[in-house]
Amino acid sequence: MSRISVRGFAVASATAVTTVGAVVGVASGNAVQPSDDNFEATAADTTLLADIPAGDQAQVQVSSLSEQADVQAAAADSAAKKSAEEAARHRAAQDAEAKKEAADKAAKAEKAEKERKEREESERASRSAVRDASSFSAQGSYSISEVKAMARQMIPASQFQCFSNIVDHESGWNYRATNPSSGAYGLVQALPGHKMSSAGSDWQTNPATQIKWGLSYMDGRYGSPCGAWSFWQANRWY
Repeated sequence: MSRISVRGFAVASATAVTTVGAVVGVASGNAVQPSDDNFEATAADTTLLADIPAGDQAQVQVSSLSEQADVQAAAADSAAKKSAEEAARHRAAQDAEAKKEAADKAAKAEKAEKERKEREESERASRSAVRDASSFSAQGSYSISEVKAMARQMIPASQFQCFSNIVDHESGWNYRATNPSSGAYGLVQALPGHKMSSAGSDWQTNPATQIKWGLSYMDGRYGSPCGAWSFWQANRWY
C-alpha cells in the first residue's frame, strides 16, 4: 500500500482519495509530483494514515465527520437565529406602526368629538340668548334693515347667514312679499302663507312672527337653517 499523507486523516481506495482536513499532496524533495495511485507529502507536521493503528482509523474518520457535521449544524443554527431576529425586528416595526396609526386615529376621533360637543354647546348658548318674537313691539311697518336686525336677535349667530341667504332668494327681506302664482307669502315664502299662523295671528304683518315660524320650519325639516340652505342650493327650493 502506498503511504498517504494527510493533515487530520485521509481515506484511500482503489478509485479515489477522500480528504477530511487538508490534503497536503505528494512531495518529492521540494517539488510536487503526481503519481499513478496516490499523493505523498513530506511536511514535517503530517500524520500518515498508515501510521495510525488500524483499529483507530475508523474512529478517527468518524470523529472528523462528526466535527464537520457540528460545524454545519452551528452554521445552520446561526442562519436560523439571524432569520428569526430579522423576523422579530420586522414584526416589532409593524406593531409599532400599527400602534401609531391606532393612536392617531383615536386622537382624531377624540378631537372630532370634542369639536362636536363645543359646537353643540355654542349652539345651545346661542339659542338661549336669542330673543323671542313676542319681545318685539309691533309696528305699522318695517324697513329691511329693521327686519334684518330682528332676525339677528332671534336666530343663533352660527345660523344667521344661512337663514339670510334663503330669505335673500325667497323674498329679498320683504315681509309682505307674495308669489302670485303659488300664493307663497312672507320672508320665507311659506306655502300657503297661513301656515305661519301657528307662530302668531299677526303672521301677515309682523316679520318677527314670520322669522319665528321660518326658523322653526328649517329646524324641524332640515335640522337647521344651514341644513335648509344646503338643500336649497342643491334644489333651488326648500
